[in-house]
Amino acid sequence: MLLAAALLAGCSGDSDSGAGDAPTREPATPAVSPPVASAPAGDVYPAPTPLTALTADPGSGFLAGLDPAGTGLVVLDPATTPPTGHEVRLPTPARDLTAGIPGEFLAAGDGVILRIDAADRTVTEVAVDGDLQTVRARPDGTLIAGTADGRVLVLDGTGKVEQTLTGLASADRIALTGDTLAVLDRRQTLLTEIEPGYENLGLALRAGIGAANVIEAPDNRVVVTDPDSGQLLVFTTEPLVLRQRYPVGSSPYALTYDRGSDTVWVTCTQSNEIVGYDLSTGAPREVGRYPTVRQPNAVTVDADTGDLYIGSATEPGLQRISADQRERGQ
Repeated sequence: MLLAAALLAGCSGDSDSGAGDAPTREPATPAVSPPVASAPAGDVYPAPTPLTALTADPGSGFLAGLDPAGTGLVVLDPATTPPTGHEVRLPTPARDLTAGIPGEFLAAGDGVILRIDAADRTVTEVAVDGDLQTVRARPDGTLIAGTADGRVLVLDGTGKVEQTLTGLASADRIALTGDTLAVLDRRQTLLTEIEPGYENLGLALRAGIGAANVIEAPDNRVVVTDPDSGQLLVFTTEPLVLRQRYPVGSSPYALTYDRGSDTVWVTCTQSNEIVGYDLSTGAPREVGRYPTVRQPNAVTVDADTGDLYIGSATEPGLQRISADQRERGQ
């Protein structure tokens, strides 16, 4: 009750005030997976390392995965069978991996944004004052970073800070709906909206009891996993409203969105599964459920083909479930 009351009292943020004495918790983590009981769907290819994050670059068609230590990146070419992998050693441990402007990947670290060229795999360091948890890129090249002490930084492409917003306990993940930001604070299990041009935090809503990850979807939608309560939460922004709450169970954790089918895919680490939900109706509708590799902490989708790629965080394996296989019910 204390946490709920504190969050309700803080529904409108203030950039001049920190999280203060607001109750916090340890960030939610994926459940530890049991041994695989069913053969993973699709194909499983060898990978140089276990993977804790996966992302796809629509510009180049390449995928990238992050190892558990955060010091190694694997760039994968899904056009080959099996996907050709190239290992990249990062100069500092990374905590998050996202697609940047077309042709690059972005990684967040302590005091640095790492820009990785997808084609030649070179790494450029952009110094930033802060212990970064996440970084995103807008189409115009603007960078948005979240820090462990709850700051949201708006930077130009060179890393120059153009705006700083404070008031969260931590800024762990960021979704982009147009120019609006939805920032996930794992320590407060809170989703906060920042509208374009605003100098303060906007509306904030409780996101379950242990929110872990967030992605954006068309029509100003934002999807959050809550492994602690086993739920999938769907919000819309402008203004921030909780639209849908769906019981997934089995510790839903990693997320990806397939624009071609308006489907969000969620990995369930407690059962070694991936589940797809159609978001086009008033409530999420399950459209597919497939067994995965063990500890499926990472997932992404190839925007061109609709193929799903799942990474195991405990074993060096990359799983591919093609769109054709899903259509055939395999």
